[in-house]
Amino acid sequence: MRENLLIDTGKGEIVHLPGWLAEIPAEQPYPVMFATVSGAHLYGFPSVDSDVDLRGVHVLPVEEVAGLRHGPETLSRMWTRDGTEVDLVTHDIAKFCRLLLGRNGYVLEQLLSPLVVTSTPTHEELAALAPGCLTRHHAHHYLGFARTQWRLFGKTGELKPLLYTFRVLATGTHLMRTGELEADLTRLYPYGPAYLPDLVTAKQTAEHGALPHDLVSGEDIEADVKRMTQTLEDARDSSTLPERATTEAALHDLVLRARSRN
Repeated sequence: MRENLLIDTGKGEIVHLPGWLAEIPAEQPYPVMFATVSGAHLYGFPSVDSDVDLRGVHVLPVEEVAGLRHGPETLSRMWTRDGTEVDLVTHDIAKFCRLLLGRNGYVLEQLLSPLVVTSTPTHEELAALAPGCLTRHHAHHYLGFARTQWRLFGKTGELKPLLYTFRVLATGTHLMRTGELEADLTRLYPYGPAYLPDLVTAKQTAEHGALPHDLVSGEDIEADVKRMTQTLEDARDSSTLPERATTEAALHDLVLRARSRN
């Protein structure tokens, strides 16, 4: 068994993950079209005790979608192996494509994650269609996620939801301005306050650690979150991204071909 799974992000970086992650897709009850790592590892601020969020797509056989009994559209499982908690979620390919067309930033990030555990030609084809799924309305996803995480930070005082708040606001703004999906906060520092790198460094020691108040005041944080929220709203309003996705027909065809091959 391999001790480490070394994943090249394609941006000059190597991410070290448990080697047994590569075994998980083959252990699932349905063929896995792809599996990627999401969560803190994708966002650029994992802690020494972070769990591994594994996300992907499974393909139900025809007999479990065409008859009266329908197979599971979503499979979810959490367990601990060798001291590492794993959170695995996969969607059937049809549901995943519906979510893509529903302006869902989560599934876009999972599809385009450079932290690939397993892939197939269908995964590559689906990723190639991703640009046609982007719309200016993806800003609503990131604004909503930011509000949720900001409220959670207010309740817990933990550093993690604060970093999530900054991350989604920066990701959304970058997407609106460039049409490029970038989920790694460390590549989005220009969108945020100067103290962000210090917060990311502090997060490395504990997944649920409190905000170190010696790094930044609560007043500064609130002002910066408000400013970044307004920046994302302005970027949405001026974005050249289309109003609607343009790939529905192509995704429909892909689902049919993937189902028939399965």
